[in-house]
Amino acid sequence: MAPLTTSIRRQITVAARFSRYVAIGDSFTEGLMDFAADSEHTDPGDGFRGWADRLAEQLVTSPAGSPDLAYANLAIRGRLADQVLTEQLPRALELAPDLVSIVAGGNDCLRPYTDIDALAGEIESAVVRLREAGVEVLMATGYDTETASPLLRAVRSRVAIFNSHLWTIAQRHGCHMLDLWGLRDLYSSEMWADDRIHLSALGHELVSRQALATLEGTAATRRGFAMPERPGRPVRQAVAEETTWVRTHLAPWVSRRLRGVSSGDGLEPKLPTLTRVRGADGQDPGQD
Repeated sequence: MAPLTTSIRRQITVAARFSRYVAIGDSFTEGLMDFAADSEHTDPGDGFRGWADRLAEQLVTSPAGSPDLAYANLAIRGRLADQVLTEQLPRALELAPDLVSIVAGGNDCLRPYTDIDALAGEIESAVVRLREAGVEVLMATGYDTETASPLLRAVRSRVAIFNSHLWTIAQRHGCHMLDLWGLRDLYSSEMWADDRIHLSALGHELVSRQALATLEGTAATRRGFAMPERPGRPVRQAVAEETTWVRTHLAPWVSRRLRGVSSGDGLEPKLPTLTRVRGADGQDPGQD
């Protein structure tokens, strides 16, 4: 399939009226840590309302979407890319969507022995399957770990290489690319949950707005790569907070890796079938 120029992709995007959207991926797309128990919107699954859920709601009133938009979220936390592509991709294709967001590989990049080139090849094969089925694809880069915990900061170069491959894939196959690496507002501390790995509700909202602008062809380009300033901490406070973080978040993650288990083991997708998104009139969603 010949690559599309940015201007042509934007024309196609504006003309598109997505009516069947399926999200696949891991905890990032599942919306982990974005608690929405008191949300006025539809609250799928166990109460997490992440960026993909918010994007679906926004597409209802967007020129790129449809008032009758139906949405499924097949993402499950802890999934590696091959699990996403083996378990979720076939189901996504069965649902015959016109838009699929595929964000996978972040968990793979955390593993030091992952072959990043081979990982990108798996993603490209999945994208080809979707594009050959006539599906528009929304991809996303990995985020910049420069200001993250030391564990994540150590994989910055691996994520950067993976991102380069993702941009190539998007260019080759005419995909929409959600650029999280360059979304500098995302790196303010309030955009992140307490575990410093997953986004907060504010972070998911920011990502959903950027995703919508990407689909509409209106994503603004900002200059520079400086990180937002974060308030300094007294040494005693920093030590106490880091100790708490290690005990509460890092240690359980390491324990799961050593035991060969995942936080997503035994879980099912929170929204496995296409479901009509709640509209602006407040009507309850219906099955499609």
